[in-house]
Amino acid sequence: MMLRVLLLLILPLYAVAAALPVPDQGPALRIQGSNTIGAALGPALVMGMMQYQGLQAVHSEPGEGANEQRVIGKTRQGRTVTIEVAAHGSSTGFAALKNLSADLAASSRPIKDSELVDLEPLGDLKSPEAEQVIAIDGLAIILNPQNPLNTLNTEQLAQIFNGEVDTWEALGGIGGPIHLYARDDQSGTYDTFKELVLRLRGKPLAPAKRFESSEQLSDAVSQDPQGIGFIGLPYVRQAKAVAIVDGDSQPMLPLNSLIATEDYPLSRRLFFYLPPSSRNPWAKALVDFTQSSKGQAIVAANGFIAQQVQAISVEPRPSMPADYQAIAREAQRLSVNFRFEEGSASLDNKARQDLQRVVAYLKSHDKLHKQVTLVGFGDAKNDPQRAALLSKLRAMAVRRELVKNGVVLRDILGFGAQMPVAANTADEGRIKNRRVEVWVH
Repeated sequence: MMLRVLLLLILPLYAVAAALPVPDQGPALRIQGSNTIGAALGPALVMGMMQYQGLQAVHSEPGEGANEQRVIGKTRQGRTVTIEVAAHGSSTGFAALKNLSADLAASSRPIKDSELVDLEPLGDLKSPEAEQVIAIDGLAIILNPQNPLNTLNTEQLAQIFNGEVDTWEALGGIGGPIHLYARDDQSGTYDTFKELVLRLRGKPLAPAKRFESSEQLSDAVSQDPQGIGFIGLPYVRQAKAVAIVDGDSQPMLPLNSLIATEDYPLSRRLFFYLPPSSRNPWAKALVDFTQSSKGQAIVAANGFIAQQVQAISVEPRPSMPADYQAIAREAQRLSVNFRFEEGSASLDNKARQDLQRVVAYLKSHDKLHKQVTLVGFGDAKNDPQRAALLSKLRAMAVRRELVKNGVVLRDILGFGAQMPVAANTADEGRIKNRRVEVWVH
């Protein structure tokens, strides 16, 4: 009887593995792209997926080139399964999809319009099935630990990395000339910094020490009293992260709670892109595993922000609207913001996935009946009343989706353009400000 119970527990794992064919030669899956993902997170997710599928002796080995790895496991029958992970920058992942040298692209930025057009023969890579947000990361601005500065705004960042401001004294600090450190041109981290800081102000990067390795960049800044750099959140290491201000936002450190909601000005999404034309079952298995609770636990263990929903207490501040302070005193905010497709009232791909996570959280915590308040925000309009109305309409769009899943709302509020988390001077900032928060009582 005991043997039968053990078999029932074990067999489902192998049943999944048996459904995934092992190629006679070559890797079962090829992943190319972001160094931020591919250096550690990608291989860790691959190892977790392979173990979940029932493979044995799963381990990682160096690949043929720098920043390349092979993850290897064996089936019960002794057949070897190899998955290759190459981490040379986000743009290389999309190029590899185009020339068919990769099955899955890892990217630390959204796919560009030009890449989307290039890859049209593979299907719509912006579809919900293709564009998979796997984690949230924050770009930390790092200094030497002895640097006395604690806060910088995004305008100052642009001036620093453009070379317009080139001494610490010009920022109210000490130390003489500023030494710039940056990721290389192939890096999604660099692309994100360009998009969030440099491009919006029409400023190119000044001469800087460039790195393909996140770890090496961080260590170099931590050893240079005059250094400043930008880096993915898990790679702050021995350096010092500063608080960032964008427009009229509050100064924000790259804290887990602020990055999970994407309120932190330099937060970003990390992606897998799976072509709709893909017939590779290992690619689909990895995407599904990554979105599961086991996969998201691996995301968190690797220093990124998982997308699991949690309730967070928020300290009321005098700068908050009175009604918002009242909510903060009696409820907790969920660690997710619903955001919308550009120029649309439709939820974006991450929001569609988050919807199911929120519903699962509400069900497991018995919060389905009049325990949820939705709070909408928007970007500034000429008419404050119009901004307030639009922010409430966005909250009502989320309400419709929650009602379909059996949630009865307690209240819906709209605060218009109040409490911005980003500057309203560009589309990216306006999109971040158009958000809906979820509060549970």
